[in-house]
Amino acid sequence: MSRIPRPLVTTLSTLALAAAGLSVTTGTAHAASCSQDYLPLPDSACTPGALNPDVTQDTIDSTICVSGWTATVRPPSSYTTALKKKQIVEYGYSDTSLSDYEEDHFVPLELGGAPRSEQNLWPEPHYGDEASSDKDTVENKLKKAVCAGDVSLADAQDAIMTDWTTALSSLGLS
Repeated sequence: MSRIPRPLVTTLSTLALAAAGLSVTTGTAHAASCSQDYLPLPDSACTPGALNPDVTQDTIDSTICVSGWTATVRPPSSYTTALKKKQIVEYGYSDTSLSDYEEDHFVPLELGGAPRSEQNLWPEPHYGDEASSDKDTVENKLKKAVCAGDVSLADAQDAIMTDWTTALSSLGLS
């Protein structure tokens, strides 16, 4: 009986585990703990969203409505890149190229999302019918509406956490 070369066995095992929703990390198999079934939304069990307590309706004129404010609270890329690597595995993405994802704030910083909370950050794909760039457009329109007084901060946050793809229409902004 001939032996199968170890590299081939390792490759085939890794492929079989990936097909089963598992990944190999440091010699052990880990189940993907977050589902892609909700895309273009994150899995709410893994990424429910989190708010920055410093941003309220009463503070928007000194926080989110100030040009450049988000840069003062945005976490460094060293933090978000490490988190993106970890979460790509947790979401079980077969494409593990970091450049294909944005480590996105589910509740965006410009709407008072928590900057460093893992409950508010997730690897959002740049590809698909509703991609990260589409969400960015929605975020910008919501921030403008909040700062113009057309929509309350709480309503904008709720709309984006419920379903960012329908947030504008649900608030009568589309």
